[in-house]
Amino acid sequence: MAAAGARPVELGFAESAPAWRLRSEQFPSKVGGRPAWLGAAGLPGPRALACELCGRPLSFLLQVYAPLPGRPDAFHRCIFLFCCREQPCCAGLRVFRNQLPRKNDFYSYEPPSENPPPETGESVCLQLKSGAHLCRVCGCLGPKTCSRCHKAYYCSKEHQTLDWRLGHKQACAQPDHLDHIIPDHNFLFPEFEIVIETEDEIMPEVVEKEDYSEIIESMGEALEEELDSMAKHESREDKIFQKFKTQIALEPEQILRYGRGIAPIWISGENIPQEKDIPDCPCGAKRILEFQVMPQLLNYLKADRLGKSIDWGILAVFTCAESCSLGTGYTEEFVWKQDVTDTP
Repeated sequence: MAAAGARPVELGFAESAPAWRLRSEQFPSKVGGRPAWLGAAGLPGPRALACELCGRPLSFLLQVYAPLPGRPDAFHRCIFLFCCREQPCCAGLRVFRNQLPRKNDFYSYEPPSENPPPETGESVCLQLKSGAHLCRVCGCLGPKTCSRCHKAYYCSKEHQTLDWRLGHKQACAQPDHLDHIIPDHNFLFPEFEIVIETEDEIMPEVVEKEDYSEIIESMGEALEEELDSMAKHESREDKIFQKFKTQIALEPEQILRYGRGIAPIWISGENIPQEKDIPDCPCGAKRILEFQVMPQLLNYLKADRLGKSIDWGILAVFTCAESCSLGTGYTEEFVWKQDVTDTP
């Protein structure tokens, strides 16, 4: 993994935004809702978006718009992260990267307007410009269709059954209004825009607790033995967690830290990956850290339930160091989950 460079870290914060700002043509970074797909062709299918542990459909967690300056083939570039929120699993994670040149089949060559569009309808777009249909429940690729109206599409039998139970049984008779009467399936996470700010260059100094020499010299010999014992027994776990708290102290609401090739800040001394733990990209290049998702995001997801729910300490997303171009489709990348270690 690459060491941290001089490039400043960019911090992401969750903020409410009007629905139009979170659509694909605005190239948003966002949390929750349905994915604002970048490329409208080559979407990951139901198998790619199934939990590798329990097999059920994953929920869209967030996307980060991250174009690469100087790379014409990555003028538009976005990373999409999905997670399992199905009890009792709540553990599966998958991440995909998509990139497009400025001139492409889906978007204008010119930047999008910063003004709201004239339409005021709240209908959900469930068909992409490529013609691909999206699932009514999750907004992912929907190759299955209702056998009765043939106008409602789904990624899986689970989501078709859920939609049928929550209203499609009645709405099926009015197929022309399907996009306006989508019920709340309690599957999507709350939707927020991710607003990016650059981390302040001046951070509070981290006091190295190992250096007790000046303190000891200024105190009586009676405490020398006790202080020395404290220094020796301070755990690596404590130091790593203290460093984490110090790093985020100025901006405690940050939900994301972005910076290609920087070193992540870990919340625990347990389960820190080694270079061999991060698989190379199929193109042969190494993968480097793209961004990390912070535990503060959990406060916005309203995912707490009785029993097991989604949880993490850090989600570290690693992408191809070369950001290779594998056609117009979506390339799966790698995510490492670090949980919070319970300390006595």
